[in-house]
Amino acid sequence: MYTCSLERMTDKIETFSRFGDAGHGGITRYTLSEADIAARNEFVKRMEKIKAIIEYDDVANVYATIQGTDPDAKRIVMGSHTDSVKNGGNYDGILGVMSAMEVLETVVEKDIPHTHPLTAMIWTNEEGSLYPPAMMVSGIVCYDYLPESIKEKFKYENMLSSVSVLDPCDTFKDALERSGFKGDAKNRLNPDSYESMFEIHIEQGPILEDAGKNIGIVDCVLGMFNYRLRFYGQTVHAGTFPMNKRQDALFAASQAICHLHKEIDALGYPELVYTTGEIVCHPNVHTCVPDYVDFCIDVRHESAQVLDKVLSIVKGCAEKEWAGCNCEVEKMWNRDTVYWDKTLFTYAKEAAEEVDSSHMVVHSGAGHDAQFAAYMIPTTMLFVQSKDGLSHCEPEYSTPEQCTEGATVLLNAVLKADKS
Repeated sequence: MYTCSLERMTDKIETFSRFGDAGHGGITRYTLSEADIAARNEFVKRMEKIKAIIEYDDVANVYATIQGTDPDAKRIVMGSHTDSVKNGGNYDGILGVMSAMEVLETVVEKDIPHTHPLTAMIWTNEEGSLYPPAMMVSGIVCYDYLPESIKEKFKYENMLSSVSVLDPCDTFKDALERSGFKGDAKNRLNPDSYESMFEIHIEQGPILEDAGKNIGIVDCVLGMFNYRLRFYGQTVHAGTFPMNKRQDALFAASQAICHLHKEIDALGYPELVYTTGEIVCHPNVHTCVPDYVDFCIDVRHESAQVLDKVLSIVKGCAEKEWAGCNCEVEKMWNRDTVYWDKTLFTYAKEAAEEVDSSHMVVHSGAGHDAQFAAYMIPTTMLFVQSKDGLSHCEPEYSTPEQCTEGATVLLNAVLKADKS
C-alpha cells in the first residue's frame, strides 16, 4: 500500500486556485481561456519535471505519460477537466487532474514498479460554460461508441461551430486554433492504446458528509431525462383585462409545476430527484399578461421503471388544460443509467479498504467525461466529500486531507489494475 503526499496536494490546490481567481474564494476558468491555458501550462510544467511524455490531441486534450516496464502494454489513464463554470469553486474537475498528477508524482518519487504506461489527462470543455454543450469534447472523442440518442448531440462539425456565450463572433474552433494546445487526432483517447480509465471528482452532494465518510466508491451515473413543457395563452393588458377572461401562460405553468411536484412526490421514491431550473416567459413585460411560457424538467434515478412512471406524469400534462391554456410536452434528451466497470469498481473498493479509508458506495447524479469514456473503455469513478454538498459555486470545498486520501485510493486502485 502506497500513500500520496499531503504537502504536494496542498501545494497543487493552492497553485491551481490562482488560475482564474475571481477575487472572493473561487474561480472563473472558461475552457481555453487565458486562465485555463495558464492551468494547462502548470500541468505540463509539473509533468515534464517528472519526465512524463506530453501529447495533445486535435481537440486540445492533454496527456502526460510515464512509461511502464512493458512498452507495448496499453495505458491506464486518470483525469478530469480544468475548466469551470462562472464563479465556480477550486475543486470541481481540477481535483481529478491534480489527483492524476499526484499519482504519477508518487509513482516516480517512490519508484513504484508498474507494467503499464500511466497517463494523467486533461479533458477539454467539460463544463460547456463558454462553448455549449457540457461534456463537449468527451462527446467528440467517444462519438463512435455513444448511444444514438446521445451521439446526435455531439457531431464534430457542430461542436466546432459552437458559439461563445460572450461573443457571437467567436467559436470553439477559433478557441482551439489560438490555444496552443491543438495537436493530432491520432493522440486521442482510444481503445487500441488505452486499457482503462479512472476519474476522481468531488461528490457535489451531501451524501458522504451526512454519512461521515470521506470517499465515495461510485457504482453508476444515474439515468435521466429532460423534457420541456410549453404553455400557450394570450397577451392582454395587465391593468385593463378582467381576471376571469385571462389565459395567463405563467399562471398555467405554475399550476403544472405544482401538479408535477405533488404527483411525483406521491410515487414515494426518496432517491428520485427532479428540477425545473429554466423558465422562458414571453413577452416578459410587467404590464402584459404572458402569452407563452415554457420550462424544463430534469428527472434522475437509477431505475428505468421509476423514470418511466415519472415520464407518464410529465406527458400527462399535455392532456390537460391549465388556466385556459394549452400545453405541449417535448423530449429534449435522455440517457440510461451508466454502470462502471465491475472489475475496476472492485479495485477501487479494495483499495479504499486497504488504505483504511472512510468510504461508502454512492451513485453519481451528475454527468462526467468518464461517463462517455465508459462506452469506449473500462472506466470507474471515485468521489471526495464536498463540504455541505456544495459544488459549482465559490464556497465549494474539500480539505487537503480528504483530497490526498482520495488520491491515495486512486493510486492503489490503479496499481491493482496495472497488476491485473
